[in-house]
Amino acid sequence: MKQSENNTSEKGPLKKTWDNMVIGLHSLVVRKSFYIGLLTLLAGIRLNFFSQTYLRKYVSHGRSLPALSDLILDNIPYWDVDFLYDYFSIVSVLIFIAYVVHKNQYHRIPYVLLLCGMFHLVRGMFIILTPLGHPAMFDGTEGLFNGFSKFELGVYPSGHTGISFIYVLMTRDRVYKGLILFSLCVIIASLFISRGHYSIDVLSGIFFAYAIKSFADKHIQPRFI
Repeated sequence: MKQSENNTSEKGPLKKTWDNMVIGLHSLVVRKSFYIGLLTLLAGIRLNFFSQTYLRKYVSHGRSLPALSDLILDNIPYWDVDFLYDYFSIVSVLIFIAYVVHKNQYHRIPYVLLLCGMFHLVRGMFIILTPLGHPAMFDGTEGLFNGFSKFELGVYPSGHTGISFIYVLMTRDRVYKGLILFSLCVIIASLFISRGHYSIDVLSGIFFAYAIKSFADKHIQPRFI
């Protein structure tokens, strides 16, 4: 009898989480803001691919993208650990999803999609306004996104850093925020060590993300949610 009661009590939280997920996902698909956020994200990703394709054609015509000196990169060792920033970018997404599910924060999803889309749109414009080459010794990504290596052009600002920082800003729970922040630190460290980005790319990714969220909080969020 006690075992049966224990099984019932153990299933209670899981059943509640499942019910909340069903309700939360249903509430998303009937909200116009969800589709606006999703379309903004898709448009931003598409613009980035267009910009990177443009830079590829730019290079194929015999032009070069300049590699710059960097105060931080010039004074730290090089390790070929570029896979880390790809893996931990995925980890930060999974942690944020876990936060949404565990804390029943489904109402935040449209706004997060919108912010990420806005960041990608801004990045898609900036990487062609000032086309820079990768730092010296960068040999291409060997992680999850190796299949897109031919598009690895355009560095300013860092998308890995900016998007992960948006997750940090949108997470209110201290534990989940700390986990995402840890992932962000790994991303930043691996970007530096593997020469995936200049230091200004990484720092600008953080500032861009903060500026975009601040702008959206003031001018968009009151009418969006």
